[in-house]
Amino acid sequence: MKYLVVSDNHGDRQILVDLLNRYDGKVDAMFHCGDSELEAKDVLWDSFIVVAGNCDYDPGYTQEQVVTIGQDRIFMTHGHRSNVRFGLTMLSLQAQEEAATIALFGHIHQAVAEMDKEILFVNPGSISQPRGPIQVPSYALINSTESTYTVQYYNRAHRPIEELSAEFVK
Repeated sequence: MKYLVVSDNHGDRQILVDLLNRYDGKVDAMFHCGDSELEAKDVLWDSFIVVAGNCDYDPGYTQEQVVTIGQDRIFMTHGHRSNVRFGLTMLSLQAQEEAATIALFGHIHQAVAEMDKEILFVNPGSISQPRGPIQVPSYALINSTESTYTVQYYNRAHRPIEELSAEFVK
């Protein structure tokens, strides 16, 4: 299975249109981890699984999503309610409670890919306002096989960010 994960575009709708045009039909699912600042009824959301971020004020958004695709059970939240700025403990407990194999989140505007307690944690970074040591706008592609997860980050020009790549054994 292949998943596109994006977050924190903060009103930049065009980048989401670009991602949809590039990846529609080429990935098994597209996830948006919040802070789009778009309306909850935007037609883009027909193609994305989406959650509310702390800057999404439309009450039509949901705070969390849990979806099962193939052998992956994916828990997604923006992260502000999970205190992800202070670590992944609360997010990990939420993902464990949902029996998730993958936990997706945004909020911190930094790329994260790590495995803990048999759960893959991925933050795609911010596609518009990156923070942290590698300040490149980014999104992530996750490739999930029976035995591994591969996470590769891409910039807005859809080129791989070489220093942002990881592989984990399930």
